[in-house]
This record gives sequence, structure tokens and C-alpha cells, in this order.
Amino acid sequence: MPLYEYVCPKCEAHFDLLRPMSQANSPTRCPRCQAEGARRALSRFASFSKQSDGTSSPVSGSGGGCGSCAGGSCSHCHS
Repeated sequence: MPLYEYVCPKCEAHFDLLRPMSQANSPTRCPRCQAEGARRALSRFASFSKQSDGTSSPVSGSGGGCGSCAGGSCSHCHS
């Protein structure tokens, strides 16, 4: 079963759920505030390619910023 990300419109909590693909876009209850209507969010990820010399580089993007930490969980984004 795939893992999907959701966001609550009431408390803005972000959470993941394992759900069948047929239920991926169905609204669900927020685990934090129990509000109905949490909607599926767009998933973000970082992708890197290993070079022939052993170094890694971003596949797309500028090579910096918040692409590698999902936009808010590292000191680089909040300096």
C-alpha cells in the first residue's frame, strides 16, 4: 500500500497515511485535532545522482536551498 501525505485545513498539521490507491484522494480525519476534511498534499522529495568520481549532485534544481530537507527541518533553511 502506498504512503500518502495529507494536510489538515483546520490546524494545518501534516501527516502520512498508508492507504489503497483507490482512497488516495478521499478526505480523512486529522490525527491531531480530529477535524474532518484533511486533503492530500503534494509530496516533495530530493533526488541525487552519483557521479563517476563518487560525488553526489542534485538531479534537478539549484543544488542548494530547501530541496534536500523538505523546506524547514534544517538550519540551512532557517539561518
